[in-house]
Amino acid sequence: MVFNSIEFILLYVPITLALFYLFASFSQNSAISFLAFASMVFYASWSPLYTFLLLFSIIVNYTGGLLLSRIKRQATKKSVFFCFIIFDLGLLFYYKYIGFFLSNINFAFGTTLPVLDIILPVGISFFTFTQLAFLVDVYKGYAKEYNFIHYVLFVTYFPHLVAGPILHHQQMMPQFSDKKTLKFDINNLVQGIVLFVIGLSKKVLIADKLGSISGSVFDNTTKITPDFFTAWKGSIAYTLQLYFDFSGYSDMAVALALMMGVSLPLNFYSPYKARNIIEFWRRWHISLSQFLLHYLYIPLGGNRKGPFRKYCNLFSTMLLGGLWHGASWNFVIWGGLHGVYLIINHFFRMLKFPLWIQNIKGMTYLAWLLTFLCVVVAWVFFRASDLHSALSIIKGMFLLHGAGFSSDSVKEMITLLVPLMIALFMPNSMELLEKFNALNENVNHALTSPPLIMPIRLFSRLISMPHFYTLTVYGLGIGLGILACINILYLNKISYFIYSQF
Repeated sequence: MVFNSIEFILLYVPITLALFYLFASFSQNSAISFLAFASMVFYASWSPLYTFLLLFSIIVNYTGGLLLSRIKRQATKKSVFFCFIIFDLGLLFYYKYIGFFLSNINFAFGTTLPVLDIILPVGISFFTFTQLAFLVDVYKGYAKEYNFIHYVLFVTYFPHLVAGPILHHQQMMPQFSDKKTLKFDINNLVQGIVLFVIGLSKKVLIADKLGSISGSVFDNTTKITPDFFTAWKGSIAYTLQLYFDFSGYSDMAVALALMMGVSLPLNFYSPYKARNIIEFWRRWHISLSQFLLHYLYIPLGGNRKGPFRKYCNLFSTMLLGGLWHGASWNFVIWGGLHGVYLIINHFFRMLKFPLWIQNIKGMTYLAWLLTFLCVVVAWVFFRASDLHSALSIIKGMFLLHGAGFSSDSVKEMITLLVPLMIALFMPNSMELLEKFNALNENVNHALTSPPLIMPIRLFSRLISMPHFYTLTVYGLGIGLGILACINILYLNKISYFIYSQF
């Protein structure tokens, strides 16, 4: 069951919301228990067998959290902490990396070790990293959890379980314990529906269409030699496909949580508007960036031991960040490229160019273009099935396979301008939600006026709002309804989110 499926939208979500609020009317504990159960049902719809693995991981880490919160002797506490960290990393290594490790051992040493073909449990990286962060926070004294059902919900909460964001205990448990969260709020429901339809549209109407374009290039590198236009067409199409796919999932995750009065941490904020790689990583997969910063880069030494050590730490962090995405040298190279990009970015920041150079007309646009092109080149390794395919496309992008100029290739490139302009110039979903809230507040305020002057005040408030044009998009429910119906009509086949594979 995926977010963009008929059974999820028309069955799972309505039933879950209705029963959640029904249980909430009786007691907080019953609502929390039901939501934990519903989240486990959601995961079981993906993989019934691996649901037991998820439960086993939860039980072990919950036990670890209890032990760490009660052990006083620091040396013992440290030993117990590392035992549970090794358990989590060992579980992740076995299911995600053992085949990659054994195949590389065979290649390097000429051995014939059997390469295990293990099916990757859905969302294992996300629920493992969520629990790793929990153990670290308990070890440092920042968190504790004594209620098992609450902990189960923290790990399995269905809006984030499959593809993030990576949650922290302090972010979620106070919300689950707050009685206000369990009260039905029509504003939260309406905002959630608006945001969910926007996210669904990104996935169904844009990302999936771009996927057929990028797939025609990346999936056929053994049959065709990608020329300049073909290589750039496939690379930019995938760059935009990944953007709308991940952005769509993030919107829907936030929307689903919002319908229950819960706020998920921001995980995606117009990354292709970034003017340097540092800014890009502050906008792309924000929860992973924060995890790598606080649990890997800073423990490695961060920037506390001089520039050279800082650059080594940056590069190592991004290599491991690339490996987190998948057991492939392509992901390692992708992470390494971003490590190099970040080192260059930090180095030029250290040079501190004079203001007159920074303020040269067009410098901002040049910085954006350079950042975007670097990101596109790196995405080639992220998407390609193997290193040979990636290098073939890279060669095409740099004219080593000829130009391949034709009217058809130009037309295909032009079709990519529309989603690119949306990504670059349209407000992102969080900004749209803010506009929607502003509109809603103005309307509600006007509706509290005396009946005789209500229409006048309502009209004056609406036309006096900044960006009045947004009313045509967000003030008309009929437009949102039509968009939702169009999305439903396109849900005729299963289309998985890219980040659910990690």
